[in-house]
Amino acid sequence: LMNAEQSAEVLKTGMYNGITFPFPLILSPNGKTNENILLSAERGEYLNLICDNEIVGELCVDEVFPIDPTERLRQIYGTADLTHPGVSATHKRLGNHAVCGEYTIDTSAIEAIHTQIKEAQEHTLSKQTTAIFMAANPLHRAHERLIRQSLENSDLVVIFLLKPYNTKDLDYDLRYEVLDFFVKNYLPHGRVLIAPLESSYLFAGNNEVILDAIVAKNYGCHRLKIGQNHAGIGMYYDQNTNKTIADHLIGLDIDISIVSEYVYCNLCKTLVSVQTCPHGHHHHISYNAESILELMKQGLLPPAVLVRKEISAMIVSSLYPHRFKNLAKLYYNI
Repeated sequence: LMNAEQSAEVLKTGMYNGITFPFPLILSPNGKTNENILLSAERGEYLNLICDNEIVGELCVDEVFPIDPTERLRQIYGTADLTHPGVSATHKRLGNHAVCGEYTIDTSAIEAIHTQIKEAQEHTLSKQTTAIFMAANPLHRAHERLIRQSLENSDLVVIFLLKPYNTKDLDYDLRYEVLDFFVKNYLPHGRVLIAPLESSYLFAGNNEVILDAIVAKNYGCHRLKIGQNHAGIGMYYDQNTNKTIADHLIGLDIDISIVSEYVYCNLCKTLVSVQTCPHGHHHHISYNAESILELMKQGLLPPAVLVRKEISAMIVSSLYPHRFKNLAKLYYNI
């Protein structure tokens, strides 16, 4: 956790220890009880870290310093507009003071993923490991193409399946089951690993790509592949060249590549990149995850060009577990 001086350095330079860093990494819990404890805490005092009413670690107080919650929101999201759902949710979590110091906390889940990736790299004799971050909410054909394309120039692909702190949309276990089904049945054995990533409100806004790159590097990956519609890329045109926020990362020894958007062209009759298809947008069907999921929530199977029918069936059957409850009765009545 950063102290006041380190936080100021990150805000001023956008760097930490010579490496691009998006914003200060601080702990600033909200609530009157937390604030009273922090304001009365003395240096060297030990505080319990509590999550869901369970003690998960402890922190030895080194410094308590004030922060500006509104400015913190701007640092994370690029805006402090409370009508933004992410900003509003984060605003409720932020207090007016931050605390730093040496701490202990259960990191067994993180260590298990480290070990899993290292063992997979040794098993595949991996010289190039590519990381992909996705929610797979739901998994569709464009996701499949991105994974296959990553496999073409990598020995191992690690898919960090986002496990967000909120519970909206498809359940994490279902998304994992679907992705695992695809990996085991349609990809080369042992070359794709699914790793859960405990994502949080920090992974948002303009800084998401920077955080993804830091996480991928810290987990031992050599490359990061992201789609063109990934949040926080910040695509712009400069001196006849497409530029993104990834072009300005300093000190992160990881290769970042941005894949063009995929669509289904009803003239090409296949999945194509918008950069290579000569036909207009009116011939393109977009792989919009939100719209595809909405079809499934209505009990409809999306066209197979959007989602593999086996995957659609898995998801819809989970959303409607009792849909065949009266099937036999209907059959005999008819």
